[in-house]
Amino acid sequence: MGSHAPRQRPGWAIFDVPKIIWAVFILLGCIATIPPAVIYYARTAPKVEPRIHLIQNMDNQPRLNAQQTSNQFRDNRAMRQPVAGTVARGAMVDDTHLWLGTVDGAFATTFPDSITVDHALLERGRERYDIYCLPCHGVSGIGDGPVHKKAMNLLENGTNGTTWVQPRNLHEDAVLEQSPGQIFHTVSNGMNNMAGYSAQIPVHDRWAIVAWVEALQVSRNAPPEHVPGADDFKQVVRTAADAEALSEPAADPAAHDHGGGAQ
Repeated sequence: MGSHAPRQRPGWAIFDVPKIIWAVFILLGCIATIPPAVIYYARTAPKVEPRIHLIQNMDNQPRLNAQQTSNQFRDNRAMRQPVAGTVARGAMVDDTHLWLGTVDGAFATTFPDSITVDHALLERGRERYDIYCLPCHGVSGIGDGPVHKKAMNLLENGTNGTTWVQPRNLHEDAVLEQSPGQIFHTVSNGMNNMAGYSAQIPVHDRWAIVAWVEALQVSRNAPPEHVPGADDFKQVVRTAADAEALSEPAADPAAHDHGGGAQ
């Protein structure tokens, strides 16, 4: 019998690949894992430096560090003074009476020590009230301002929905019982449908409005003994009424009898 070469199976030919080829495959596989690993690290690891922005848009704005100079301002100083009216972080907490209208967590029953309730404050309060409060609450504070009247006209015409809540009457018992601190809190932060005005009205002007609201309330409910000249006014009214009664012509009995006889 003659000798012959051993028969090879086709499926085993892959194992006959040279080792150098296997090394190349392994190296390429390791290299292919680098981009995912870098992406994972970039997305999860915290970094001090900002991210790379190919399209900046407005993400990174130019700025000036402390004590730097800048030709943008006339005095060449990069550090600027606070805007007028800026409140320091600790100031509001230190004086809650002034800034929040509260004392020891409760609404203040008095005006802050830094607020002097005088004629000048009332005039300022009336001016600010006319600008910010009168459109809804009206001149006298009964809730009949032009905004309310316009809303009622639109409601009657069917062009303003089906409901409208009238602004609060500042002379109601529920409002009369409120302390100055609570009124200040409402002016600052709002209540129900009313928005707060702390962003539009400075704190001292808000207290001036509180003073004017209380003046409106007193004007409608002040006892006579607290109103200078009230007794003289009563006397004038009484005299005018008596004079009007005396000026009326008296009925003529004879004319009445004459009319009756003619019938």
